[in-house]
Amino acid sequence: MEDIYDVIILGAGPAGLSAGIYASRAKLKTLILNEGTVGGQVILTHEIANYPGVETTNGFKLVNTMKKQAKEFGCIIKANLNVTGINLLNKIKEIKVNGSDIYKGKTVILALGGKPRSLNIPGEDDFKGRGVSYCATCDGEFFTGKEVVVVGGGNSALEESVSLAKYASKLTVVHQFDHFQAQRHYIDMAKNNPKINFIMGSELRGIEGEASVKKVKIENLTTGQISELNTDGVFIFIGYSANVDKVKDTITLNSRSEIVVDNNMKTNIEGVYAAGDCIEKRYRQVTTAVADGTIAALSVSDYLMNSTVSKEAILN
Repeated sequence: MEDIYDVIILGAGPAGLSAGIYASRAKLKTLILNEGTVGGQVILTHEIANYPGVETTNGFKLVNTMKKQAKEFGCIIKANLNVTGINLLNKIKEIKVNGSDIYKGKTVILALGGKPRSLNIPGEDDFKGRGVSYCATCDGEFFTGKEVVVVGGGNSALEESVSLAKYASKLTVVHQFDHFQAQRHYIDMAKNNPKINFIMGSELRGIEGEASVKKVKIENLTTGQISELNTDGVFIFIGYSANVDKVKDTITLNSRSEIVVDNNMKTNIEGVYAAGDCIEKRYRQVTTAVADGTIAALSVSDYLMNSTVSKEAILN
């Protein structure tokens, strides 16, 4: 009989790993496929102090514990793959990787995560890796003793600004509004740091340099005046967009290109569920991703117990 998994999970971030833990613990034959390194965006987080039951940890340690738990329950994890085809419309779903290998499952959980949003301004693409970054944990040390600009006004922008201030000699936060969207804790941390300055009600209009970043152009949104600020680096933290390019033609998305799910994490396609940062929701935290993955796995378990998909898979 052809090898068919009970559930294939696309993505190995907190949502995907949590789904893997719950599905495999429920004795479902579970496979996680991941295009990059196991862990997703959270592995870049230098400190996690608000995960219930854990006083403090970092993203790398947290996801590696999740990975270990999933594998101990029997979950199979394959990472660093290239997903080249996704067929969700048949009773038995098919995922093609690396152009030739095909994995089949009775159900699929999409835990595709997100990617950093871009400013889409002149110079941004040109200087990626040469002064433009989206990860303070990855690149902060390269800017020791240098001046940097941070773009954004949410939790991530201010938290990462405080982290970057450990290395940079001076840091300027540029935010489009006259107020922050971050929680008070993060605002206070940034404002109380003597290295951090703020330019509010403004947006970057360009990034310039030679071999690396040398300056940015900033527009005051009230006056329209353009000014220049010398800097050695630009860190951009303006949120994430869902990684839905490979399923956008089959899955129902909202106006922000996020996967629409119901309370059980079910999509518009029978047997297909979604969880984590790729779905339509207001809050994006590790804890909410874990909850999404848990609900998706429990829903899959219930679906398989009460549907005919297992019998049809054997007959066909």
